[in-house]
Order: sequence, then structure tokens, then C-alpha cells
Amino acid sequence: MRLLHTMLRVTDLEQSVEFYTSTLGMKLLRKKDYPDGRFTLAFLGYGPESEHTALELTHNWDQDHYDLGDAFGHIAIEVEDVYAACEEIKSKGGTVVREAGPMQHGSTILAFVKDPDGYMIELLGTKRSD
Repeated sequence: MRLLHTMLRVTDLEQSVEFYTSTLGMKLLRKKDYPDGRFTLAFLGYGPESEHTALELTHNWDQDHYDLGDAFGHIAIEVEDVYAACEEIKSKGGTVVREAGPMQHGSTILAFVKDPDGYMIELLGTKRSD
């Protein structure tokens, strides 16, 4: 078994695809409209779905708002340098909501950014001790 993808519902698909590709460096792997169901699916990731977990963005054409709730936590992305990644994300207009630094009660360097719909994305360095 392996994890295939995580799905997020988004209100503006083009804005979300732009964020995940231009700001976080993912590639748009595939995209398909489903006119009868009035939704579009876009799959993004850092490599082919045969080898990597993907992020599925679902855009329901008639929905312009979602309540994020408090059960979902975050998506985690490994980066080479958390501090540099935060600076790059900010330079591209991304929102860093927790600057890079050690986690509370530990030494792992992490940061959090928000996507256009408010989903949290944790950035973790490649070498973690916690």
C-alpha cells in the first residue's frame, strides 16, 4: 500500500494552481473538467504519481466558500532550507504565518505558510531530529 493523494477543495482553481506551482514549486500533473458534475480536478506534485504522492485540488464550480473546520491540520512539505524557503515564498507573494525556527519543545526547524484558501502548509527541513 502507499498514499496516493490528498484532496483539498478550493474556491479559485487557477489561483490555487498558481500558488502551488509558482510559489511552492509543484508541477501540474493533470487536470480534467467534469461538466456533468460541475467540478474540475487538478493533480499537482513534485514528481510522477507513479512514484510520488499528489495533491488533488477539487474545484466545485458552484461553490465560492468553504469552512475549513478544526479537524484538518496541515500538509507537510520537506524543503532543503526552511529559512530560505520562507524568504522565497514571501518574495513570490506567499503568506508565511509562522516564521522558520525551532518547534516548541524540540529542535526541528519548521515554518507554516497558508495557501489561497487558508489551508496550512508546514515546511520541514530535510534533517529532522524530532
